[in-house]
Amino acid sequence: MSTYARQTGRTVMLPASLDEAVAALAAMPTAVPVAGGTDLMAAVNSGLLRPAGLVGLGRISEIRGWQYADGHALLGAGLTHARMGRPDFAALIPALAAAARAAGPPQIRNAGTLGGNIASAAPTGDALPVLAALEASVVLTGPNGSREVPVSHLLTGMDPLRPGELLAFVRAPLLHAPQVFLKATARTGPGRAMASVALVLDPARRGVRCAVGAVAPMPLRPLEAEQWVASLIDWDGARTLDPRVCTAFGDYVAMACIPDPVGDPADPAGQDAGALPPAVAHLRRTVAALARRALGRALS
Repeated sequence: MSTYARQTGRTVMLPASLDEAVAALAAMPTAVPVAGGTDLMAAVNSGLLRPAGLVGLGRISEIRGWQYADGHALLGAGLTHARMGRPDFAALIPALAAAARAAGPPQIRNAGTLGGNIASAAPTGDALPVLAALEASVVLTGPNGSREVPVSHLLTGMDPLRPGELLAFVRAPLLHAPQVFLKATARTGPGRAMASVALVLDPARRGVRCAVGAVAPMPLRPLEAEQWVASLIDWDGARTLDPRVCTAFGDYVAMACIPDPVGDPADPAGQDAGALPPAVAHLRRTVAALARRALGRALS
């Protein structure tokens, strides 16, 4: 493991394996792990973060690929968006590949990683709704060994990273069924999502799983909408739905994720409290359109 001190006085450690990375964090608990650094270094450069040291993960080859195990793909946390956007990965997990291709301009896709997208937990992280819809889990490695927790538990803080732990792998099911990721941005071209929708079909369980990103601090699962539309699909036939059902599904998802505000009926000043602000109403329409299109594409 290489270690050196920059002129700023910060120690930078460059481990060559996960074990060395865990040892480096144990030796310097205040150090911050960094892979692509697209979010971390932006915070450092803007003065929002002043880490005492950095543990660079770029030399750890075991987390830059993937392998297969028990009907799942074990994805290294160091996989870049650019690598996940390639055709061979797209054949494996199409929705995650689509999210990776939409992650931003080339310089971001070449540096940003799957693990960084999860660890930073930014609401606009493109991979997050896909992982939520896939019901993926993460493998965490630390001084006490490895453990596996659902991605949703990590993002909600139900089971956060413990001191000295690293996000090493992501375990995602291989569904061999249609998957779609769509997002809307505030401008043309790659950019941060204003809203995003991931939708996957699970024929083995006769289920539809949908997750909405960017509209809340973490991806939202409209479970009732999923169950409703799954009950209408002819899983043994053509898997087609009337376009009106897709439209109703979109509205169902949008209402679940962006509900009407609840006003106080006893307050005369709050008589318009039940109306959404124009910007929020537009966001709800955007989510409805994305969910409708995602379902239509998955079934086509």
